[in-house]
Amino acid sequence: MTEYRPFGRTGVKVSPLCLGAMMFGPRGNPDHDDSVRIIHRALDSGINFVDTADVYSAGESETIVGKALAGGRRDNVVLATKFHGSLGDDPNEQGNSRRWIVREVENSLRRLGTDWIDLYQVHRPEPGTDFDETLGALSDLVHQGKIRYIGTSTFEPSEIVEGQWIAERRGRERVVSEQPPYSVLARGIEREMLPVAQRYGLAVIPWSPLAGGWLSGRYRKGAAQPASSRAGNQAARFDIGSPENAAKLDAADALARLAEEAGLTLVELALAFVLEHPAITSAIIGPRTMEQLESQLGAGEIRLSRDVLDRIDKIVPPGTNLSDRDAGYIPPSLSDPALRRRPTY
Repeated sequence: MTEYRPFGRTGVKVSPLCLGAMMFGPRGNPDHDDSVRIIHRALDSGINFVDTADVYSAGESETIVGKALAGGRRDNVVLATKFHGSLGDDPNEQGNSRRWIVREVENSLRRLGTDWIDLYQVHRPEPGTDFDETLGALSDLVHQGKIRYIGTSTFEPSEIVEGQWIAERRGRERVVSEQPPYSVLARGIEREMLPVAQRYGLAVIPWSPLAGGWLSGRYRKGAAQPASSRAGNQAARFDIGSPENAAKLDAADALARLAEEAGLTLVELALAFVLEHPAITSAIIGPRTMEQLESQLGAGEIRLSRDVLDRIDKIVPPGTNLSDRDAGYIPPSLSDPALRRRPTY
């Protein structure tokens, strides 16, 4: 029996596992019928929370989710999607502006085959766009009944606080959730983001709890590097020769041995660890195949002992990211050298 968790302070209840749909479509599983079967299996198991985004396979993921929820399943699902990423050559077919939001929400509603989106999320920050512009447009959509709640993804703690301030001072709808990267190998959000979320009563729905596949059990010392679509698309993130990835391999191997001693798979250990933190609402799983889904479904019922949690802390200390690439977003203040240097005259 699934034990549903409060979604922040909204009164909504969601399953501890959220089905992420990033791998449905050409980016992962191009077979629509097979993807629909995977979604139905997840719903039948008790998962009532599905997350996608307009940029996943250029909207095809949303279309697949819409097919899966047709025929009466929509009402019992908390449906989340996201906007921000580029969907065309036009420079205005992206971002966090009112112009794009009011246009793109209609596209997402059409692809999803629904009249409303439960959680509409800002996929990434956009420092050049006034956050009040974004929240104003999203608040209007709430008042129009097209979306129910507003969320963010991969925002800095200061940006989360700014959103709360804008809502209070300017009469906007409040952001109710944050979707950050979080896994045993990427624990940086424990330092500040998770305490901030708890302070404001936000739901937290972490992505990549398996660290992009590093905690799937396939990465072991002395074994050949497994082939994967993610490794092909993000070579630097999976290059075993880099020091940061060598550290991840060491940690993944140690965690796999710990999982075996605890009578668990590494996948179960990794997901149970994320769900153990009191600030976490629901962990996003992103299966590409039915086999991958089945290997993850039971993790929501597992509780780790204090001893196991203490041993995990020794392998990867609290608040530590083994690789900066796993933070999901590098703010312009770090990525743009011009912002750190005085102009020359």
